[in-house]
Amino acid sequence: MIALTIAGSDSSGGAGIQADLKTFSARGVFGASVITAITAQNTLGVTGIHSIPVDMVIAQLAAVLDDLDVRAIKIGMLGDEVLINALADALEPVSVPIVLDPVMVAATGARLVPETAVRALRDRLVHQSRLITPNLPEAAVLLDTEVATNEADMLAQARALALGNTAVLLKGGHGEGAESVDVLVSGDAVTRLTATRHATSNTHGTGCTLSSAIAAELAKGAPLDQAVSIAKEYVTGAIAAADGLNVGRGHGPVHHFHAMW
Repeated sequence: MIALTIAGSDSSGGAGIQADLKTFSARGVFGASVITAITAQNTLGVTGIHSIPVDMVIAQLAAVLDDLDVRAIKIGMLGDEVLINALADALEPVSVPIVLDPVMVAATGARLVPETAVRALRDRLVHQSRLITPNLPEAAVLLDTEVATNEADMLAQARALALGNTAVLLKGGHGEGAESVDVLVSGDAVTRLTATRHATSNTHGTGCTLSSAIAAELAKGAPLDQAVSIAKEYVTGAIAAADGLNVGRGHGPVHHFHAMW
């Protein structure tokens, strides 16, 4: 089975394309990639970003889809509305499930993309996706509202974003308490997923890893709820084992191959 990631490159290997490909491999699928940007970064921060020209991004996508039997697509951070609209156009005839991780807000709370990009993402790619996986701040940006502070608000926001065939996994990792609670809304069905919250600063790439793990399971043919449940368990294990990696001096990555070494 083959899954495709469309995302940026993280030179430190903890997030983006690198995290996605590691996750695909750990979950037993072959990974292909379309790189949208190159970053210079490590566990201490980002020091440079170079966007790949839009025509080259689309050329990568066309080359992969022309030859490889891609069964699911994961989309990560996209820098501006020009790229978002071009990708939306190119993916219009594609029938495989798309998992969109709408990366728009940094851990500090700062916006990573302009409002025009948020609007394009909301109007185009969200509606083409089988699942979107926003965290609490990203859901608030998509809905132009306040960040949810309790499960009732989370459920209301997830339902507001879940339109048509698009399901929503609203992630509660930014919340508080002994448990990390996610809410999956797909049509009329609501699933509450919980995991023990681990006290670690090594969570770099968690969102990328979760969305790509879901895409991997969808590529293998799992139904959506099962794919999300398996991915949640996998990421929980990757976070629990993260402190054993000792990568860098800052905000380290999760352990993608925790079940193997």
